[in-house]
This record gives sequence, C-alpha cells and structure tokens, in this order.
Amino acid sequence: MIKINQLNKEFESRVRLGIMSVLMVNDWVDFSEMKGLLEITDGNLASHSNALEKAGYIEVKKEFVGKKPKTSYRVTQSGREAFTEHLNALEKLIGK
Repeated sequence: MIKINQLNKEFESRVRLGIMSVLMVNDWVDFSEMKGLLEITDGNLASHSNALEKAGYIEVKKEFVGKKPKTSYRVTQSGREAFTEHLNALEKLIGK
C-alpha cells in the first residue's frame, strides 16, 4: 500500500509534470520548443522551470546565439531519480 505523501509535491502541477516528461526523453530542449510542446505562456514556463531549477531537478542554460538570447533546459540526475520515484509512486497508487 502506498501513502499519498510518497508523491513528490514538486510535480503536482500539470506544467511541471509536462516539463519533466519532455525532459526525460530529450537531452536539451529550448524555451520556444518547450513552450510550444506544452502550449503554455512564457510566464508560466518561466515560473515553473524556475521552481524545478531551485529544487535541483532541471538545469537551465542561458546563452546568446548571435545577438539573441537562448534558454535551454535539461533534467539533472537528481531530477531523473525524483521523477522516476514519483511515477513509480503514482503507479502503486493506481494499482499497477
């Protein structure tokens, strides 16, 4: 039996769940691509990615390509482990 507190609170938001899902199967994903995949606003992506970065679950790389800024994301090893544990806990919760 699983206790509900075994679920990771950082992944309760559908946006954070989406960000992590995308990053689990891709290496680096840039801001525009992530925004388009998840169909969310700039501000929504920025705030949720900031929270995941603070938790140590994603890495954010900011650089300039020519004269344009480019922000990219990738999952950290800690993030990969935490998200996998979260998914396993969800599967136990629904009885799979």
